[in-house]
Amino acid sequence: MSKPWQNENWHVSHWNYLDEVTKGFKPPKSVKIHDITLRDGEQQAGIIFTKDDKIRIAEKLAEMGVHRIEAGMPAVSPRDEEAIREIIKRNLGPEIFCFARCMERDVRLAADVGAKGIVMEIPASQHLVEQGYQWTMEKAIDLSIKATSIAKEMGLYTVFFTIDATRSDMDWLLALVDRVAKEGHMDAFTLVDTFGVLSPHAASYFARKVIERVSKPVEVHFHSDFGMGVANTVNAVMEGAQVIHTTVLGIGERAGNTPMEETALALLTMYGIDVGIDFSKMNEVAKLVRELSGMPVPPSRPFIGDGAYNIESGIVTGWFKNVFEAHPTTVFPVHPNFVGHDTPQILLGKKSGLENVFLWADKIGVELSEQEAMDVLTEIKLLSHDLKRVLNVDEFRELIDKVKTKSATAKSS
Repeated sequence: MSKPWQNENWHVSHWNYLDEVTKGFKPPKSVKIHDITLRDGEQQAGIIFTKDDKIRIAEKLAEMGVHRIEAGMPAVSPRDEEAIREIIKRNLGPEIFCFARCMERDVRLAADVGAKGIVMEIPASQHLVEQGYQWTMEKAIDLSIKATSIAKEMGLYTVFFTIDATRSDMDWLLALVDRVAKEGHMDAFTLVDTFGVLSPHAASYFARKVIERVSKPVEVHFHSDFGMGVANTVNAVMEGAQVIHTTVLGIGERAGNTPMEETALALLTMYGIDVGIDFSKMNEVAKLVRELSGMPVPPSRPFIGDGAYNIESGIVTGWFKNVFEAHPTTVFPVHPNFVGHDTPQILLGKKSGLENVFLWADKIGVELSEQEAMDVLTEIKLLSHDLKRVLNVDEFRELIDKVKTKSATAKSS
């Protein structure tokens, strides 16, 4: 019998696949990744990607197998336009999209650079339209109809993108979508949570209401201001959304966009939905974006953090020693090799146990008696506490020498 929750690469809860849990799910036949690292990811304060940076990241995303790359907004600057043109020229494999305002100039420029498609933004909440843009609501509608009609003339796959949709009136939003679809043009509609203010349950509601009303493919673009980006995106997919907008590392405006890493792995392991990327490239891509963006990544960040697979605890070190070679996913829910992560490291620190000491001693070729190991462990805990960090190999050797010298002195006296 197939066990989608457990294989050589992962082991998650079988509860995820119980009929009682999955009833009501309506996932699409396939899910595509629309990567927005080069556009919305760069909007995180302090990040600047050069033309060369954008090309390098696009090449790595293509190697990993993402379906679409939103290469940027050509109207932003001549350098951005040059980068987009070069990415398209290289014919990397993924479809290349541009982002644009609902303005004729933006649309024509996207067509001129050779983009396959265009994501067209328009404010959708009354407060943002009237306060932020100082427009009338009718102006927003008219701009949307005109710009999307031009996009159709230009032969662009048009994704309609309503800013701040989740703080707008649902009836108004659906009426806007209806009018743009009928009077303008729309190949797909994006569920947009610009300020990350949806709960997971409301994300399901949002997707369900739009899918009931809109006879077009639905895409998902959620932010993580409350840390809900992954859960909200997954919930929208389980209602039928077909394309997910994500960034590498989860970088993006304010608290960031939905991270590609956790979202793709959650869909794969917990819902049985393979987005079709090469997961072994995940850390390679993450390290490149980390380097070029200059953004620090917490060591505990799932799957891509430097310390995501490291162990200090004595109890868990015992598990690792006993099971990792034969049953690695007993101690790690996703095998580090599957996501291209470094080999797990056993650390020495305040929380360590005898297993840590013996593993380190064996690694440096030193034999310790049970009592010596206990004495060394005591010293490790004290020093690690005082230094407020784990220890390095030189400090470990010094502690061994200290314990052995003390032991030899005691025997001679």
